[in-house]
Amino acid sequence: MARIVMKFGGTSVADLDRIRNVARHVKREVDAGHEVAVVVSAMAGKTNELVGWCREASPMHDAREYDAIVASGEQVTAGLLAITLQSMGVHARSWQGWQIPILTDNAHGAARIQDIDGSFLVKRFGEGQVAVVAGFQGLAPDNRIATLGRGGSDTSAVAIAAAVKADRCDIYTDVDGVYTTDPRIEPKAKRLARISFEEMLEMASLGAKVLQVRSVELAMVHKVRTFVRSSFEDPDAPGMGDFDNPPGTLICDEDEIVEQQVVTGIAYAKDEAQISLRRVADRPGVAGGIFGPLAEANINVDMIVQNISEDGSRTDMTFTVPSADVGKAIAVLDENRETIGFDVIQHDDGMAKVSVIGIGMRSHAGVAAIAFKALAERSINIRAITTSEIKISILIDAAYTELAVRTLHSVYGLDKQ
Repeated sequence: MARIVMKFGGTSVADLDRIRNVARHVKREVDAGHEVAVVVSAMAGKTNELVGWCREASPMHDAREYDAIVASGEQVTAGLLAITLQSMGVHARSWQGWQIPILTDNAHGAARIQDIDGSFLVKRFGEGQVAVVAGFQGLAPDNRIATLGRGGSDTSAVAIAAAVKADRCDIYTDVDGVYTTDPRIEPKAKRLARISFEEMLEMASLGAKVLQVRSVELAMVHKVRTFVRSSFEDPDAPGMGDFDNPPGTLICDEDEIVEQQVVTGIAYAKDEAQISLRRVADRPGVAGGIFGPLAEANINVDMIVQNISEDGSRTDMTFTVPSADVGKAIAVLDENRETIGFDVIQHDDGMAKVSVIGIGMRSHAGVAAIAFKALAERSINIRAITTSEIKISILIDAAYTELAVRTLHSVYGLDKQ
């Protein structure tokens, strides 16, 4: 017997027929003798509908009331799944986040989980109950519902798995695993059997939409073995009940990966913009003067390149932000022009960031050179570069995104694995 947390996303519970299919997945694990908790998202499209109503009621709505409204989508799904499981003879009960309780901070609309006492759910396991938990929500210090931000049900599931010391957390979605790159761009993309927490964190933060970044962070910190699986496969198909090697991708500690590839995958993010501050006075604290106000305005800055003049008196500072934040970022920088001390702001929209990811890079030289040569042969101009131990990110014109992804996927042999 094992302890499993199963999470089902919006497309998996989009209507009653799909909820019945989800119930079959849950029943399979219960019939195998496992202790099971289930975390559910709202039905596909429901959260967007609820958010739309909030904005229509008042563009400047109270964040606490916003949370009370948008959290209702998951509550409906949890109740419907519990009813469906009960009709199939499974002892199930739905629970909202505040009933566990999942305790969060006070940042309504984008709260972070502070603590979960797993004893409540463990007690339910002892009673033979399947706990169906509404994801995406918790209880804030002001004793009100707080939501975790879009995609927060993944985070709920991993946090609950850590709290109850689950043997596994299964994230069911509309894809059957994590691929070497987006199969819509590169049909030769391969499903990965295993990927390390660090690689998955980079993939998620750099554009892969399989898992929310915060959920991967939690899984890595608490060593929660996480499987990405498809809810659309037949629940009773051969191998679906295999506890050790179910179909999908295992996200785990790198020690569990025997054959480590130099490059594991290629991620990309479109809608990036490049901002350059020209002839900035080069003095201590200038970077803080630029990026401090941007951080206070909640503008996410990514790639940063600094070029200092020959005499060391001036510098050019170039960085990227999401395209949607360009206007806001320029306004913030203009407000701080005298403090920063720059001459000109330039910006280019329509950029894309393409990233090469792999834990094998730590022990292999020349990985970046392969990428640069391959892109040059395709006449793709590189605008900026950032690197880490397991990642190379390259900024290019968005028009070349698909060509760059296919080129890099091929040059690193990912289509042949």
